[in-house]
Amino acid sequence: MDPVRLSVFINRINSICEQMGAVLRRAAFSPNIRDRLDFSCALFDARGELCAQAAHIPVHLGSMAHAMRDVVDVRDWAAGDILALNDPYLGGTHLPDVTVIMPVFEAGRLLGFVANRAHHSDIGSSSPGSLPLSRDLDDEGVIIPPTLIGRHGDLDQTVMATLTGRMNNPALVAGDFAAQVASVRAGVEQLRLLAADHQGAQWDQALAAINDYAERMARTTLSRIPSGRYCFTDYMDDDGFGAEDIPIRVCLKVERGDVTVDFDGTADQVAGNINCPLSVTAAAVLYVFRCLMPAEMPASAGAFRGVSIQAPVGSLVNARPPAAVAAGNVETSSRVVDTLIGALAQAIPDEMPAASQGSMNNLAMGSLSGRRWDYYETLGGGGGAHRAGPGLDGVHTHMTNTLNTPVEVVEMNWPLRVLRYAYRPDSGGRGRHRGGWGLAREYQFLDKAEVSIISERRRRGPWGLAGGREGQAGRNHLNGRALPGKASFSVVDGDRLLLETPGGGAWGDPGPA
Repeated sequence: MDPVRLSVFINRINSICEQMGAVLRRAAFSPNIRDRLDFSCALFDARGELCAQAAHIPVHLGSMAHAMRDVVDVRDWAAGDILALNDPYLGGTHLPDVTVIMPVFEAGRLLGFVANRAHHSDIGSSSPGSLPLSRDLDDEGVIIPPTLIGRHGDLDQTVMATLTGRMNNPALVAGDFAAQVASVRAGVEQLRLLAADHQGAQWDQALAAINDYAERMARTTLSRIPSGRYCFTDYMDDDGFGAEDIPIRVCLKVERGDVTVDFDGTADQVAGNINCPLSVTAAAVLYVFRCLMPAEMPASAGAFRGVSIQAPVGSLVNARPPAAVAAGNVETSSRVVDTLIGALAQAIPDEMPAASQGSMNNLAMGSLSGRRWDYYETLGGGGGAHRAGPGLDGVHTHMTNTLNTPVEVVEMNWPLRVLRYAYRPDSGGRGRHRGGWGLAREYQFLDKAEVSIISERRRRGPWGLAGGREGQAGRNHLNGRALPGKASFSVVDGDRLLLETPGGGAWGDPGPA
């Protein structure tokens, strides 16, 4: 394709992902999808190779790119099939993230697939919010292997009733599933319209051109990283079950536009749920290298052909089933990013930021008796400073890209009152450029509830670069009493819960105090 036609095609196919996201947001029942925007949309070719994605959640999109080819081989597809899955060891991330996939056919020919992935705060766990402190995958909720939930474009109501009947709030879950299906249906329709302008072999050539173009741009970027071997080790605070200071080690071997990412030396998988399936680790790796590349480059499979990953089977970053993984998706993925940035800072120091908050500060709560409710959100914190300036204050960083849950939405939907939502002044590290400030968010309970917190960077703050100081570690408190980074507990009417998120690391020596 000539450059102009290729550019038009890339923008048209990207716009389909954006339209799918708009449909999903408007149709979703739960505030977690509707207000926090905890979802992602993507398009794949007939072999399951990523062709386009919207700028949604990095941990969703990278993991789908890594695993989709295996998913599309599980069945003989027919027009109108609707497939759902959430199994982390079969292309998922963690159980709350449910993927819905539809094939796209035209005149009997398979053109590709459309898919979305959305976070369900209720996936049938015995813990409200479906993010428990767990030891086993079965403890985390309902496992959905690749399951046909619809044919001929319509949901199979018998299958859906069986599936949602295992959840704590079936009506809400069914509504969000219906929204996901509406989203992929819209994607199928729009992709057919685009394919009508590229008949026969032209369609395959156009998709191949996207990936070839992305690969050329990516290898040009990777070739600017000096050849060599760069290693870095960072640590998870704990797994919630006694293991502490758990190392993640990475060595990058860079050679003329090819990068091998080797996690040898990383800790073995642990009892708690901070383990990662390989798809989540791959998502974190691909995210970091995508950030180095030009903004206009297609975020397709071709962009990652120069990056290979080696991770010991049975390690924290390539766990064996049935290891618990609920927090690996949200917390360990963040630390994988920090570790890769630390390694790359040795090779291209002027382009790398200091560590950001390094946690999604996961808060899940609700009640499974009486009035049943599930609430889940992640909290922003401090961004890492860099050569060009300070870190951002109170933002979601790296592997998450959601919004906060507005106070009005919290108080309208759940028996909660938000007493405080503010920056943590001076929580960023000191340096020539300071780290971003963390947040403080305090809740008052208006009824009894069960609560789970899964957070990181509570034992040590995010590190600085080029002489910059580390940011302040985060803190959790219940009624003024300090809580560990990972905790599960009951509350009653009037109790107050305060989460203070980490500040970002600074960049550059601060000079005399």
